[in-house]
Amino acid sequence: MPTIRTTVSDFIYLASQSPRRRQLLEQLGIRYELLLPDPGEDTETIEQVMGSEAPARYVQRVTGLKLDAALARLKQRGLPPAPVLCSDTTVALGRTIYGKPQDERDAARMLRELSGHTHRVLTAVALGVGRRRLQALSESRVTFTPLSRADIQAYVASGEPMGKAGAYAIQGRAAAWISHISGSYSGIMGLPMHETAQLLRQAGRAAT
Repeated sequence: MPTIRTTVSDFIYLASQSPRRRQLLEQLGIRYELLLPDPGEDTETIEQVMGSEAPARYVQRVTGLKLDAALARLKQRGLPPAPVLCSDTTVALGRTIYGKPQDERDAARMLRELSGHTHRVLTAVALGVGRRRLQALSESRVTFTPLSRADIQAYVASGEPMGKAGAYAIQGRAAAWISHISGSYSGIMGLPMHETAQLLRQAGRAAT
């Protein structure tokens, strides 16, 4: 995998607490520093669905709001300028949006509804470079085999569904139930590498 670098700075800020996004950036050879929320900063309100919002519109709006918050955080902290990368992932069955489960019961409900169906995984990526804002959207499809009640109970008890859109992680135990995917595996994980690399190149980065 070629390393990608910037002509403006030799790193970017990653405004995400997801270890999966860190792993994927490292796979691209991107040097980054974390730009995480301050304790007590409200991050949950940003992810609330507005009425009958379409899934694609929802995930792009949330990602834009995350970038707004990250850029404000950068300015408030007086940190050196560098591109700021944000991303958000949601799962959708039809127009129904499946975010992170609130508790184990909610996780079990999501898995029951996704069982035996093909759903979409939408991941939006936003990059702030000075006054420029670049954004891309990755859409993939994932097919689950029918899940038994015991399957769901055991998976929820493992704790893996918590903090994951759609209550599952494709790189974890849930992989055993996925009969087919179409699209970006890394996008389903939480950061589509192709789209992310394109945004970084648009921002002045070049492969070496």
